[in-house]
Amino acid sequence: MKTRLPAACYLRAILLLCGVACIAVAQGAAVEPVAALAAKEKAPLLDTLKDLVSIESGSGDREGLDKISTLIAARLTALGGKVELLEAGSDAYRMVDTPKQIGRMVLARFAGTGNKKILLIAHMDTVYLRGMLEKQPFRIDGNRAYGLGIADDKQGIATILHTVALLKTLNFRDYGELTVLINADEEVSSPGSRALLTRLGADADAVFSFESSRVESDRLSLTTAGIAAVVLKVEGKASHAGSAPELGRNALYELSHQILQTRDLSDAKTGLKMNWTISSAGTNRNVIPAIGSAVADVRVLRIADYDGIEAKVRERIKTQLIADTKVTMEFERRRPPLEMTPGAETLARYAQTIYREIGWELVVGTVAEGGGTDAAFAALRAKGPVIERFGLRGFGGHSNDAEYIEIDSIEPRLYLAARLIMDFAIGKAK
Repeated sequence: MKTRLPAACYLRAILLLCGVACIAVAQGAAVEPVAALAAKEKAPLLDTLKDLVSIESGSGDREGLDKISTLIAARLTALGGKVELLEAGSDAYRMVDTPKQIGRMVLARFAGTGNKKILLIAHMDTVYLRGMLEKQPFRIDGNRAYGLGIADDKQGIATILHTVALLKTLNFRDYGELTVLINADEEVSSPGSRALLTRLGADADAVFSFESSRVESDRLSLTTAGIAAVVLKVEGKASHAGSAPELGRNALYELSHQILQTRDLSDAKTGLKMNWTISSAGTNRNVIPAIGSAVADVRVLRIADYDGIEAKVRERIKTQLIADTKVTMEFERRRPPLEMTPGAETLARYAQTIYREIGWELVVGTVAEGGGTDAAFAALRAKGPVIERFGLRGFGGHSNDAEYIEIDSIEPRLYLAARLIMDFAIGKAK
């Protein structure tokens, strides 16, 4: 029979020199029930990873996403969660690469006896195409477990599942509500899940996002970059390139002009980056191009910088090289930045003390590394701390045959997530 740990006394007693039991954890001493259970979850977590990686789930692969979401929903139901499979609604923000049929989300709620609401998030979709799994199946090589999407972000799903399992074994329910959201469209900037992420984040007292940490150093991140895209289109006029080029209006020339005159809008002082990455024009070798298009990648560290860069691009493209061509632009706000808050920093510093209990050092990242994540959507209206990178140490996201997680990070990361949830739930971590 399992005995529930009292809210104020779930930590293992540390005997003082006088022999009196103390409910506080001695500096640097692990909380043994949690540490022991984290160790027991290591092998099962690897099994879960194998199951997840063995399902191909690219952002546009609805069949694969249905399969993996069914698996995740079953696992969360078995853990005692009230689970829903949710389709994207009418509030979906459709962009140039949004799948016609967005993958469904898995939402699970675990009711507790306390008053703190905690949200855990990860994503099930990957950047990989159907058919790649056959040549790159899950495999273990020493301290590394390899697989497509294993670091980004199937390890995040597995870490959440086994953190919840650990808490269930401890019979810890001193939170008000523990909510898990696993979405299926993160790799295409979360067109169908962003609205729900924002609503859940606004309702939570804390949000923990489980993107992978870095292999170079265990870390949590307090800020991430915002991502936008400039989609430029040029309409010209076709004509025979050999006999009557002067009758045409060369969309390729106009497109090149627009790219060159907007190539210097990055600003190192504010962390704003704008780089043209894709372009195409024309249809035939012997035809003056009538159409052209280009896409630029934009990164910002402050939400307010979106307005500024969009205005600058729109102003620049008013200056055209070729008369009678038409230049149009779309500015897609794909993902906001996660901006650091005092509350998030305070909680992350507390997490460092938890990690030291098991002899590990945790880096708190306060500078955005260039990538954007769903933590930013959850933070848009959040009243509490939002922290990224609770996942395992990983490497090689979006690469072929090089994506892996480090197996020896499983136990410390499970320990960190479980301990922080427990302490935050009872008001010890703020």
